[in-house]
Parts: sequence; C-alpha cells; structure tokens
Amino acid sequence: MAGFRLPRSVGLLSPSLGANAICFVVPLVYFFVLSFLQVRSFQVVFDPTTSNYVRVLQQYSGPLVSTLSLAVTVAAIVTVIGFIYASACRFIGGSKGGWLLAIAMITLFGGYLAKLYAWRTILGENGILNTGLIELGLIQAPITALLYNNFAVVLALTHYTLPLAILPIYGSLRAIEDLPIAAARDLGATDFRILKDIIVPQCATGLFSAFAMTLLFVAGDAIAPRLLGGTSSSMVGVFIQDQFGFRVNAPMGSALAFTVIAGSAIILLIIGLGGGRLVRQGDQP
Repeated sequence: MAGFRLPRSVGLLSPSLGANAICFVVPLVYFFVLSFLQVRSFQVVFDPTTSNYVRVLQQYSGPLVSTLSLAVTVAAIVTVIGFIYASACRFIGGSKGGWLLAIAMITLFGGYLAKLYAWRTILGENGILNTGLIELGLIQAPITALLYNNFAVVLALTHYTLPLAILPIYGSLRAIEDLPIAAARDLGATDFRILKDIIVPQCATGLFSAFAMTLLFVAGDAIAPRLLGGTSSSMVGVFIQDQFGFRVNAPMGSALAFTVIAGSAIILLIIGLGGGRLVRQGDQP
C-alpha cells in the first residue's frame, strides 16, 4: 500500500501558511489568552477571568461606539469615492485609465506619519488653508475648528486609506466584461440601471473588501486621534496604546483590542449579509 502523501497544493502553500501562522495566528491566540488574565503588582498572573471584558463594556462603551461609528463613516466615504475613481479608471479613462490608477498609487508614498503631519500643517491656525482664506479676504481670523476634532481625523484617514481601497474595487471592475454592458445599452437600459444591475453586483466583492479593510484600519488606529483629534477624539486605539504603555496592563489592552475586533466583525457580518441579499435581488429578473 502506498504511503499517505499530502496534496501537492498543500506543499506549495505551506511556506505562506507557516508565515501567516507565525505572524498572525500565533500572536492573536497569545493576546486572546492574555485578555483573560490579570495584572497584580505590574505582573501578569495566570488567574483566568472575564472581568477585563466586563470593565471594557462598563468603562469604554462610549469610546467603543464612537470609534466604530467613525470607522463606519470613513469606510463608507472611502468606498464611495474609491468606486467613483475606480469606475473612471475602468470605463471613462480609456487608455489613460492606467495613468489615473498610477496617480492614485503614487499617493501611497510618503508614509503615514508624514501625511498626518501634512494635514496638521494644512488645517492649523497658521496653516495653508487659513492663510489662503485670510489672504483672499474670505475670513478675518483663523478658523480653529478645522483641527483637533473628528473632522480632521476623518479627513486624514480618508486621504490615507483611499488608494488602498481603490485597488480591490478596480480589480473587480476589470473582471466585468464589456459585452453585457453594451448589450444592456442596446436594449435601452439607462446608465443607472446598468450600474445597479450589472456593475455593482459583479464588483460587490471588491466593494466589501475595500470597506472591510478601511473599517479595520480606522477602528484600530491610535496615531491620527492623538495628532489630529485632540481631547475631543476618544478612539479606542488611544486607550489600547495607553493600557500597553503607560498603565502596563496588557490583559486589559488585549480585551479592548478583541472587543473592537468583535464589534468590527459584527458590522462586517451585517453589511455582508445585507449586501449579499441586495446582490441576489439584483440578479433576479
């Protein structure tokens, strides 16, 4: 009897699976277990409890709701703008569509912190925006409400995550053949009907990927709220950073992190189920 042999595909995938397990699965399992432990005298002790999650819901329910709401807002804005831009690259740009996509990708260079400091400079009291408005005579004094609030955080995070969201949407749009669209136009379908019945259902995966990636990035971010949000922005990422850093309470920080992950997963599940239902309805004659 021949010995048992693993499928060739498993052998080919084993390096990437091993790397993912080491870089993602093992740390996630470690911090998940850590979230049920306690800290005494600045030392983690093995005393399993759910008190960390109880404290999260009692003390951080407000920042959790605020964080997830802001993340959904940014993800929705980025997905809509990304879809419009990707559609222009795919259907309007023609031979210039590749150049439009390249322009979007170029904005990824420069680094995350550099972009946040750039927005801080633009929106500040002595920034480019206020200076320009004063020079044009549109305002008499700098507008202080542009910085250190959720508006600045949403603007900066939208700017950073938009190129990342364009890629999966553009990839889905590239998979759509021109023949069904041309046939629909010949049969008298309007642009809105083509968009609703052909384009959106076929690029639903790209739209969901863009939304999910943006949501998860924003929900866990701790840098933009500190630099641009000020005291008015209470995102959970800041509290997670404080728990691991200043308070030396890794179990509490882990519980906060997994609560955010759970909240994000619930939101994505609801949107995924709702989007799938809309796509199935669009497929019906």
